[in-house]
Amino acid sequence: MEHDKEKWEILHSEYLIRRPWLTARRDKVRLPNGVVNDEYYVLEYPDWINVIALTEEGQFVMERQYRHGLQGTGYEICAGVCEKGETPLEAAQRELHEETGFGGGEWTELMSISANTSSTNNLCHCFVATGVRRLAAPHQEATEDISVHLLGTDEVRRLLTDGEIKQATMLAPLWRYFAEHHLL
Repeated sequence: MEHDKEKWEILHSEYLIRRPWLTARRDKVRLPNGVVNDEYYVLEYPDWINVIALTEEGQFVMERQYRHGLQGTGYEICAGVCEKGETPLEAAQRELHEETGFGGGEWTELMSISANTSSTNNLCHCFVATGVRRLAAPHQEATEDISVHLLGTDEVRRLLTDGEIKQATMLAPLWRYFAEHHLL
């Protein structure tokens, strides 16, 4: 996003919580029209990545896992956090290998999006990896319980059109990919 004359002036800022997966900040801000908002909350995160990965045979590498926020299990594309010192591409390649055991192939960045420009400070960098292949068994973190599935285009399209994928930062790149490749 471009910085321009509409930028708010931060008069005061304080952290309410700083944890590895949750950092919340309360800002006191002055809007360009002079109005002061005493309580504007921002959630700080490192940048995220996600990957639409397709095997050499054209199957989508999908993950299925429980998500406690919505208290349900569903299909997703590979996603994760950019670690300190990593480029988004390096993070995407690492996460795909760790979570699914797949790697290699040709990689392109599809788009960078925000989960919520109003209250979060990070971007999600979305990649497409084509021609990936299984290189190893997944080696997930202790807090990850992910099953890996290879799905055809029709199956992923059905997940999209039936509303079975809930994560917005995964839906946006999937819909774009399907639209650009005339798969709808």
